[in-house]
Amino acid sequence: MIVEHFKNEDPLPVYRRFRDQGRLAPEGLIYVSSWVDEKMHRCYQLMETDDSTLIEQWIANWNDIVDFEVYGVLTSKLLNVLLLCFRLMLTISCSVFITNHAIALSL
Repeated sequence: MIVEHFKNEDPLPVYRRFRDQGRLAPEGLIYVSSWVDEKMHRCYQLMETDDSTLIEQWIANWNDIVDFEVYGVLTSKLLNVLLLCFRLMLTISCSVFITNHAIALSL
């Protein structure tokens, strides 16, 4: 998740550049969606990539007129799957631990 703060709270230079040059994103950086706050001072962009250096390249094309905050995010669906896997691994680990200790105690 990218939070863009328009410098001087002015979105016009950003929209002009976008109109004239496009998103200026390197290949491999995928635009998903974006939202602009009602005061038009900041934009929230959801971008997707496996390579964080592509985000840095993209930011370099805009940092003269935009200040950026970058946050790594997961979808709620993916987080739920990861938590389920973690719980399953924990359950298996606990079962193995208990079994191993029960065997050791019986020896």
